[in-house]
Amino acid sequence: MSAPAETTPLPTTWRRPPPIRDPRLRWAIYGGSLVYLVLAFASIDINWTRVYDGLDRGLRFVKGFLVPDFLSRWGDIAQGMEESLTMTVTATVVGILISVPIGIGGARNIAPMPVYLTCRAIIALSRSFQEIIIAILFVAMFGFGPFAGFLTLSFATIGFLAKLLAEDIEDIDEAQAEAIRATGAGWWQVVNFGIQPQVMPRLIGLSLYRLDINFRESSVIGIVGAGGIGATLNTAMDRYE
Repeated sequence: MSAPAETTPLPTTWRRPPPIRDPRLRWAIYGGSLVYLVLAFASIDINWTRVYDGLDRGLRFVKGFLVPDFLSRWGDIAQGMEESLTMTVTATVVGILISVPIGIGGARNIAPMPVYLTCRAIIALSRSFQEIIIAILFVAMFGFGPFAGFLTLSFATIGFLAKLLAEDIEDIDEAQAEAIRATGAGWWQVVNFGIQPQVMPRLIGLSLYRLDINFRESSVIGIVGAGGIGATLNTAMDRYE
């Protein structure tokens, strides 16, 4: 038998690549990049007359942000803010309640393979679509209003929170779980006493972070009719107000 071929060890530290020492090659690269940028900008069809005419309208539009009118539309603003806050809190709570069992099932070190694959598939599906796309789907299914926004934010929370929770469970200190298991504890007791204390601080932090994300997203999904302050903002923008 022949001796196995020696493999070159991979570097453990990053080193800066050597510079291009030939000045002609270096200047050729610089010149080629400059020519490419010039040709790229020249290929853009820009109507400079239209740009100049639009500066005045754009300036008036920007000035409108400096003098907001909260009085004539206060009813719509208050209703939109109430819907956004309601959607944010309820969707976050429901999303957390659903994410915890899915996150536990998506942790390879404590879940059997069929459960692991099922939960990971749910996580992948939830993370595959952007909130706007999900909102369009739910608006088409359930109509305009905050209920579609609530479902959208809940669905997005599941993919976000369950994935990070599953990864945290996979990164726990196994010694603590083994110590609980050595006492004769069952699977649920190991999860409750050996895993939960290690991941709970992280889960609380991620939940608060997701609450912040959901409130921001509640104003975005309103563009497609999913309720919230975003619907009020979209109406004002359509009227150039």
